[in-house]
Amino acid sequence: MDIFSTYLPTIPGLLPKWLLFIAAVSIFNSGQSYFGGLSLTRRVYEAKPAEVTGLSARTFGTWTFLTSLVRLVGAYHINDPVIFKLTYSTFVVAFLHFFSEWQLYKTTKLGKGLAGPLIVSTLSMVWMTKQMDYYVSL
Repeated sequence: MDIFSTYLPTIPGLLPKWLLFIAAVSIFNSGQSYFGGLSLTRRVYEAKPAEVTGLSARTFGTWTFLTSLVRLVGAYHINDPVIFKLTYSTFVVAFLHFFSEWQLYKTTKLGKGLAGPLIVSTLSMVWMTKQMDYYVSL
């Protein structure tokens, strides 16, 4: 057993590993919101990039870091119904945020910047909905 696999969730199935992967990606996204300038965040909100400020990027980074922590806990404790539902809710909030920024506030448009968050949140919500009975009953 290599050192990397000792840190992977031991719960069967791919969903816990997906949550760990998404948590890691989210931590990277948080870091770039603080230390990477505004270019990546402006790519997400490409319809109105001037509205992305240092403050809004850091606030977004903090929100993203918080969701990554919940997803990280979810990856290792997916069998706990409260943790499962809390982890699921992070994807609902993400979807609602990005969908409303696209359709209501018009700060983003369908493209590379928006596709990732919409695909990840939608895929995760569908996957978790379909697998809830399996993981919570283990």
